[in-house]
Amino acid sequence: MSSFPPVIFLVLVFVPSILSAPVTSLTKDYYQETCPDFSKIVRETVTTTQGPQGRTAAGILRLFFHDCFLEGCDASVLIAKNALNKSERDDELNHSLTEETFDIVTRIKAALEESCPGVVSCADILAQSTHDVVTMIGGPSYEVKLGRKDGFESKAHKVRENLPLPNHTVDDMMSLFQKKGFTLKEMVALSGAHTIGISHCKDFISRVIGPQPDPDIEARYAEVLKSLCKDYTVNETRGSFLDPVTPDKFDNMYYKNLEKGMGLLASDHILFKDNSTRPFVELYAKDQTVFFEDFARAMEKLGMVGVKGDKDGEVRRRCDNLNKPNGSVAEPEKSFTGGNISFELNL
Repeated sequence: MSSFPPVIFLVLVFVPSILSAPVTSLTKDYYQETCPDFSKIVRETVTTTQGPQGRTAAGILRLFFHDCFLEGCDASVLIAKNALNKSERDDELNHSLTEETFDIVTRIKAALEESCPGVVSCADILAQSTHDVVTMIGGPSYEVKLGRKDGFESKAHKVRENLPLPNHTVDDMMSLFQKKGFTLKEMVALSGAHTIGISHCKDFISRVIGPQPDPDIEARYAEVLKSLCKDYTVNETRGSFLDPVTPDKFDNMYYKNLEKGMGLLASDHILFKDNSTRPFVELYAKDQTVFFEDFARAMEKLGMVGVKGDKDGEVRRRCDNLNKPNGSVAEPEKSFTGGNISFELNL
């Protein structure tokens, strides 16, 4: 994701974190009386905006992950910058979050404001739409509890210290996930989100070109990546699907690819190479049902990270929390020009 997955700190002493705050009570039927068409409006909107190769699903899933791993699931990632503050969206790691994805959330919010103004939080929109896009492309359904409030703060400088990087080791990622209360197995399950989406060449090119190419990459796959990224220095939109075999389907192919030396990012490949995480990769590669069950539980848990209540949050009227000068405050979307590289290597 900037890829999806992260890491875990489990310490037996008091460590200030977003998990230290009292857990806000969420319920599945939170909007039953105040906005009965909530689920219908969210699903209809994401259905009409679903792009090719699971792009919309990957974008929203990544957006949700990047939101929850900073200030908690409070829609802080949606806040736009202003003259006095650079928001989370402005950090380089979040430049992979496309304007197209932000626009989908904006459209959902507009529809809900028309139906039930001032009721539904942007944080709940993000949680529910993530569930819906995952199930739309074949992924597992899971319970989404509602009642989150939107956070008041969004700081760009907090991004890098809270999100996993493409070259992270298992220990690096675990230190992040553990801070949020996740186990090693849950980290590997959440990494399965890389069964959809893309990554740009700058995030993996050193593994196939340069003084020390990674010998673990399957040779034919490496050649494909070299070809796709041949001009990436002048065309920064160049990239590859994280799962080149079934890029538009949420399945367990990501783990099967790891076993064949076809993990795109170093942080993907290390999950198979490291002895502590390899058993989980092998389990999920063998049994998609188990992967779906574990992914669903991990997503339910992710949706509870750092949830804000009435005392430390609000329901925003606009998810970016600002009037956009000249129609926009975000950088223009960088389109993906890697092309359709879905293929079978028959390994």
